Amino acid sequence: MHMSAAIGNPDSVQSIPVAGTRYRHLLDSARKLDPIRTAIVHPCTAVSLASAMEAMETGLIVPMLIGPVAKIRKAAAEAGRELKHVQIVDVPHSHAAAERAVALGREAKVDALMKGSLHTDELMAAVVDKDGGLRTERRMSHVFAIDVPHYAKPLFITDAAVNIAPDLDTKRDIIQNAIDLLKALGIDSPKVAILSAIETVSSKIPSTIDAAALCKMAERQQIQGGILDGPLAFDNAISSEAARTKGIISPVSGHVDILVVPDLEAGNMLVKQLIYLAGALAAGVVLGARIPIIVTSRSDSDVARLTSCALAKLLVRRQRINQELVKGL
Repeated sequence: MHMSAAIGNPDSVQSIPVAGTRYRHLLDSARKLDPIRTAIVHPCTAVSLASAMEAMETGLIVPMLIGPVAKIRKAAAEAGRELKHVQIVDVPHSHAAAERAVALGREAKVDALMKGSLHTDELMAAVVDKDGGLRTERRMSHVFAIDVPHYAKPLFITDAAVNIAPDLDTKRDIIQNAIDLLKALGIDSPKVAILSAIETVSSKIPSTIDAAALCKMAERQQIQGGILDGPLAFDNAISSEAARTKGIISPVSGHVDILVVPDLEAGNMLVKQLIYLAGALAAGVVLGARIPIIVTSRSDSDVARLTSCALAKLLVRRQRINQELVKGL
């Protein structure tokens, strides 16, 4: 079942559901698949350890706990969790845990990484290492899957976590990563709004020029699989009525799936505003590496953490299908 059909039209909202409702489609789709082998990097707090165990119990992952074994067992005791039949890889500290997890990913011994109680920068430093990391030809980027009660389908916001001030080529990869993710979720031809402060091209606002260039790149097949429009201000990206008021004719306005922010600062503010002012939930995953990287926050809800695992699981399924297609050529 395609998510776009299951979720409905954002311009026809009749009532405001509880946050998390739209995540059910992702979780239901992911539960139908075999769990993915996931390296849990330094799960040395009760919250991070419990999150991994819940994802296992839900059938999303088969966890491999990587970190100091004494700290892991202490975290399990604090969380009231048994670690029977769960593999633990004992390493001395968080830096070693990140390196070991990345090595396992490079050797195809795990299908995904999941951040535990270490800092995101420490994990990503090992991931992007030029010699031993998980780089591909694609720039890595982060996508938030946002469940906003006032919007009738999930919004995917990128990049609000990895690339601070992306240039045009990086934005191209950011968009392609997001499109590929949505296709893995069953959304054909996702609609992509490239955000700026205004909806016209201005030499005084560089993000409007980037947006126009990215749309032309899509026309020339340098970005594939999505329907792009931009620059668009947030209001006329989200609301077709706002777009009509300004005389904007766009296949994206009011039906957007992916919001591409001009930089990390804008994206970070947008995501947190939606969470704290609109009651949204935010799941997320890092794309563009050899395997997906699940990055959660201590403040994330349980359903958001599980949805982050579901995103990675569905992406792994898509990657396997693509690999089989390549082998068959």
